[in-house]
Amino acid sequence: MRDGLVEIRLWTALLALLGTLAAPPGLAEEVSKQQMQSLDEQVQVIKSDVLGIGAELDQLEEKLLYPSGTQVAVFLSLAEGQTFRLDSVQIQIDGQPVAHHIYSFKELEALQNGGVQRIYTGNVATGEHQLEVSVAGKLPRGGDFGGKQRFGFRKDAPPAIVGITLAERPSGDAGIEIGRW
Repeated sequence: MRDGLVEIRLWTALLALLGTLAAPPGLAEEVSKQQMQSLDEQVQVIKSDVLGIGAELDQLEEKLLYPSGTQVAVFLSLAEGQTFRLDSVQIQIDGQPVAHHIYSFKELEALQNGGVQRIYTGNVATGEHQLEVSVAGKLPRGGDFGGKQRFGFRKDAPPAIVGITLAERPSGDAGIEIGRW
């Protein structure tokens, strides 16, 4: 009889042990969801850190490639109310092509709504320089829109910022103006 009682106690203890090892399925799912949320949050923090580091690296690269003493930036905009379709712009500095851009519909729409495009950033020595701007496009009535103009500009010690404004002239050709910003 004593052996039977021991056997029952062993079985009871074994069942109790198994009961504690096997947690309810809801608890396991809850722990798993919490772990997944924690991992998702960690991934988002890491992504944010990587994007921040990338932005800092871009700024450092620009400072190294374009030191402020030799930097020139060229920006392009359309005069207010312009409806011509700008297809392309080519920029040369001192006879060397430095930028060429073909415009998408969205880019043209942004320019027509007052946007400004940085079309070129580079290095030039201090002193006098020649900037040549060539544009091509279509007028709203279907004719060709285009032109080429040369401008002189002086690069001093601080960074130079040159603004180009495009407009349609009454003759249908491109009015290209340059200014220092």
